[in-house]
Amino acid sequence: MTRRKIVAGNWKMNGSKESVVELVKSIQSNDAVDVVVAPSFVYLATVADLALASNLKVAAQNVSDQKQGAFTGEVSIPMLEDFSVSHVIVGHSERRSLYAETDAIVADKVDAVLAAGLTPILCVGETLEQRENGTTLAICNGQIDAVMNVVGAERFESVVVAYEPVWAIGTGKSATSEQAQEVHKGIRTHIAKTSSKAAEKVAILYGGSVKASNSAELFAQPDIDGALVGGASLDAAEFNSIIESAK
Repeated sequence: MTRRKIVAGNWKMNGSKESVVELVKSIQSNDAVDVVVAPSFVYLATVADLALASNLKVAAQNVSDQKQGAFTGEVSIPMLEDFSVSHVIVGHSERRSLYAETDAIVADKVDAVLAAGLTPILCVGETLEQRENGTTLAICNGQIDAVMNVVGAERFESVVVAYEPVWAIGTGKSATSEQAQEVHKGIRTHIAKTSSKAAEKVAILYGGSVKASNSAELFAQPDIDGALVGGASLDAAEFNSIIESAK
């Protein structure tokens, strides 16, 4: 089965209104790759309006699993739907480590995103200590099982998984293409134990200091279906080169 490549840019807490407008206008989207951009919440409306003139897709960096209520500082899925958001990043390692999001919280968020007909980008990954202990796949597959046990195998077919080794995020270090492929294959094999159909359909992205210089080699691997790009997605030329290499 040929899975369509996805290149998503996670802008995190970066940018100004002026820089975001310039960046979106400079991204060269194309018909061969799904290009997704995830701005800060305050710029969602601006980015969504600009995306209407292209085939860019817009993602939120996080979301609440609650539809409304007394949850100061949270943003709900119905609010995201007002801005034509199609994807939501869920369970990023920074949310897990800095804001104490547990596997159970992540699973509930994925469940809510799927229920709204949006696409969750589920982030999984291991720390350096866990990699050195040889527990990479146990950690990643455990994070996936926590979600699959809540949403079920059939609904999991609509999830995008992003493997992000925590030790490679924002460090300039990146797993080699062979290391990344090994984990991606392990994740897909694990999903297949529950559902071969889900394993074939689910796109698994690589994230962790992805840049133009290593993206083509990563995308050439059979189980790497694209990338969740951090810092490099803030540079239009660099991001465009990554998108081009995914064709």
